[in-house]
Amino acid sequence: MIYTCTVDTPLGAMTASAEKGALTGLWFLGEKYYPPKTDTWVSAPDDTVFQALQVWLSDYFSGKNSKPNLRLDPQGTPFQKTVWEILLKIPYGQVTTYGEIAKKIALLRGVPSMSAQAVGGAVGHNPISILIPCHRVIGSNGSLTGYAGGIDKKKALLELEYVDLDRHFDTKNRG
Repeated sequence: MIYTCTVDTPLGAMTASAEKGALTGLWFLGEKYYPPKTDTWVSAPDDTVFQALQVWLSDYFSGKNSKPNLRLDPQGTPFQKTVWEILLKIPYGQVTTYGEIAKKIALLRGVPSMSAQAVGGAVGHNPISILIPCHRVIGSNGSLTGYAGGIDKKKALLELEYVDLDRHFDTKNRG
């Protein structure tokens, strides 16, 4: 059974989902890959997963850099899960590129190269926004591309984390 609740954040309302004591999803309402058929989910705002999520989000939006204290269980392909595990290792306040993630996966798999576009697809389909920090992935030229919740939200999340994009990247093509 999938449980759900709506969480209010400074960037807008989000829908959360949980199964078997783990967070399985967190999406901005109306985002590009918002899940279908949520009408069959059971509203359970008092579930301990959602209580822990709300505490963490409150801390996060207050500028605190803390590790989530809840179990994450995003559903996806083995490739997507590999990408999401790499996302979890991007430190708070730092960014990486799709190409850098592709290089890491190529090394893990022992292949000469990996498609940055394939990585972009997996990043874009991350079902647990913010906690699995897909907002910390940017284009190689510093562009704020590819955030299913909207570029405005990606920019706001990076600003919240005091990311200085001008320090690391060309600023011509900023979203």
